[in-house]
Amino acid sequence: MEYTQVHLEGATFDVYSLNTVVVGSGAAGFNAADRLYFSGQRDIAIVTEGLMKGTSRNTGSDKQTYYKLTVAGSSPDSIYEMAETLFQGGCVHGDIALVEAALSVRCFFRLVDIGVPFPHNSYGEYVGYKTDHDPRQRATSAGPLTSKYMTERLQEEIEKKGIKVFDGYQIIGILTDRSKTRTVGLLALNLNNLENPDKRYVLFNCTNVIYATGGPAGMYRSSVYPESQTGSTGIALEVGVRGRNLTESQFGIASIKFRWNLSGTYQQVLPRYVSTNQDGGDEKEFLTEYFSDTGKMLTAIFLKGYQWPFDPRKINNFGSSLIDILVHYERVVKGRRVFLDFTKNPLDKDFRFDLLEKEAYEYLEKSNALFGTPIERLSHMNQPAIELYKNHGIDLSKEYLEIAVCNQHNNGGLAGNIWWESNIKHFFPVGEVNGSHGIYRPGGSALNSGQVGSTRAAEYISACYREDPMNIEEFLSTVKDQIGKKVELGESFLSNLSEGSNIYDIRRDIGERMDRVGGIIRSLESARKAAKEVKDTLNRIKDTTRISSVRELPYAYQNYDLLLTQYVYLSAIANYIENRGRSRGSYLVYDREGELPLPVLPEAFRFSLDDGRLSEIIQEVVYRDGECYFEWIPVRPIPKGDDWFENVWNNFRRGEIYRKE
Repeated sequence: MEYTQVHLEGATFDVYSLNTVVVGSGAAGFNAADRLYFSGQRDIAIVTEGLMKGTSRNTGSDKQTYYKLTVAGSSPDSIYEMAETLFQGGCVHGDIALVEAALSVRCFFRLVDIGVPFPHNSYGEYVGYKTDHDPRQRATSAGPLTSKYMTERLQEEIEKKGIKVFDGYQIIGILTDRSKTRTVGLLALNLNNLENPDKRYVLFNCTNVIYATGGPAGMYRSSVYPESQTGSTGIALEVGVRGRNLTESQFGIASIKFRWNLSGTYQQVLPRYVSTNQDGGDEKEFLTEYFSDTGKMLTAIFLKGYQWPFDPRKINNFGSSLIDILVHYERVVKGRRVFLDFTKNPLDKDFRFDLLEKEAYEYLEKSNALFGTPIERLSHMNQPAIELYKNHGIDLSKEYLEIAVCNQHNNGGLAGNIWWESNIKHFFPVGEVNGSHGIYRPGGSALNSGQVGSTRAAEYISACYREDPMNIEEFLSTVKDQIGKKVELGESFLSNLSEGSNIYDIRRDIGERMDRVGGIIRSLESARKAAKEVKDTLNRIKDTTRISSVRELPYAYQNYDLLLTQYVYLSAIANYIENRGRSRGSYLVYDREGELPLPVLPEAFRFSLDDGRLSEIIQEVVYRDGECYFEWIPVRPIPKGDDWFENVWNNFRRGEIYRKE
């Protein structure tokens, strides 16, 4: 890596020139850098807003899952079978599914070898369990903080190798060549030197970018993502990186004071669902108003543990996802607050275990948990689940836990090929920012995908893209105008210094808008209207943003990115519905000819299930000159590759495997 300082348009920039920059310091980003180093590419660096930020390090669930090929017991499994499971989720390219299956064991055992404590039995078998959308028992877990352990162990590997980390640098621009067909560098804010105009902006002149920035977490107000995670999808869309499956996100019930998925044992111990007015008064156990059969209500609560993501297929006949609908109705439509109460049983004195349906009753019976209150059952079955909240200032034995239906994961994202390279050459989106997932995915496949994608990107770069970056003069000549526009945006924000900052008002509006029209309840009219509203806001952002100091400049850039992201996502939702897309994945689409989940619910909840017609074509979008252009692409089937060893060996030795996309 080479360092120099340049003067451009009256401003001074630090410039770092190197082969590859990895953006992001989560599990996918760290793994990308580690695998680049392992493959012999040492001219690399990591750029991150903060080493302690991000989803990998700061989130989890009751049993955070890693999904991989079966490596224990007598149950048969194969790479092709796992690929089929991923492929059958709908809107998934078969060749990418095959890669994620093929590398799952390699990536899993790499994590084992560096110290992630995945459990095995006394014979060395890494036994598994069945997760959602999983026909086998491929899932494993190191506990509720699996991704945190992954990130910590991978960071240790980075530190051992002495890989340079630029900590406190926010990427605000992706720089391309004049034809806008390949990336050539990055523009960053130096968060450590914002007050110094000559140190405020930093340039990275690089051959390759591995983009591991996570999902667009800041776009929703009701979110399970940690507050430190915002996402940077918009600036990639801005330079022409294709979006894929942007309609497909995952939602579920989570706590909002401390952001955490309320899956697994939190539901299986049968907490009480209550709502209040905004002041905490008028408490009522609202589920009882809608479930005519008490046993079905209790069983639906239990099943939220297994069936945590909202799924429109699990609404009818008082299914578990009806609970998500009712929580949304109470909180968003009625404007009430919603809580889980672990201190008392549902129905209080009328509660009986024998009201449960067989599956739920037998689970609790086998767990020796047919006794007491929810908090007592939770203590018996999963004491760490109680300690987790206590460590964040919430005592479940004494207080209610406020909840919402929250955005949890983006199954869509930026498009990449089987080496995770985007349509913009030398730009590799990996981890959650990559849209490799389809409509439905097995629980835990995201952690595997992040490791596989970052490994593939590193391998391809090491084999095919080892050249040095441009010389400084050529680089500056190529990106001068792009830098100018981005810096001018920042300077316009700084020209609006005011004691009455509206940075957080804009952020709140972004989140509330997405909750309202891009969450679990969607309609064509609301998506179109909201997209127009966002575009108008985006066009006026330079004039309307007011910041109180230069310390708020990073948030102003984030708002710009989130608004751009939101415009493209809402446009994608509208385009999906225009193409007769119906309810699927983790959202309902309003259909005036559909059915209501319950007769007492408002018209906005009327829906029809997707018939699978659009599951074999994938929506992709390009943002260009302020407009979105959509293309629907047939899914590629799972390849039936040549597995004759001599042929594979020859193709591998000649490097021909890298020419196959």
